[in-house]
Amino acid sequence: MRWTMRTLLGLGAMVLCYVAAGLVGSAIPANDEWVPPARGVTVYVADNGIHTDLVLPVSAEGVAWDDLLRPEHLADPRRAAASHIAFGWGDRDFYLNTPTWWDVSPIRVGKALVGASATVMHVSRIAAPRVGPNVKAVVLRPDEYRRLAAFIRANFGEGAPARGYGGSDAFYVAQGGYSAIRTCNAWTGKALRAAGVRVGKWTPFPSGVMQWF
Repeated sequence: MRWTMRTLLGLGAMVLCYVAAGLVGSAIPANDEWVPPARGVTVYVADNGIHTDLVLPVSAEGVAWDDLLRPEHLADPRRAAASHIAFGWGDRDFYLNTPTWWDVSPIRVGKALVGASATVMHVSRIAAPRVGPNVKAVVLRPDEYRRLAAFIRANFGEGAPARGYGGSDAFYVAQGGYSAIRTCNAWTGKALRAAGVRVGKWTPFPSGVMQWF
């Protein structure tokens, strides 16, 4: 009994330290001198409560995705005509097997945090998002936008895509491994930092990304 209590206390302390480190890392700015331009390319950061996506226009500043994201990869190829594309990087097993909140399990979350499976890029064709509490607009200069797009493209791996949850999305093989350090939200923050945007230096939680916009 005493050993069990010590184990639980130790695990609790680890979780608290992780949360505290995430809050601190999210609060320390990278690219501290960045300010959004008056005009540029508008991208979006979308938060579903656990995971953040980056939403980019289908075509802007010479950047297009037709060579990589084909209409035939979708269950409904007509949905490729949407104006925007949402990109989300994450653990393959978690993504493919949790289409709804009801499918989330502690075991699957734990496996993701220890990097037990490969990663995927979840790509969805959507209309321009409506800005609100869970969707923030970020205006980028042309060179910043191209750096963001280049970062996203570089995180695609090689392999056949898999169909998504519905007619407008698909999963692609991704680069890198998922862990408690390199979460989906940390990936979003890293992408924005690569573009030169002011955001936290380590953003493992969605709030750590969204608080900057």
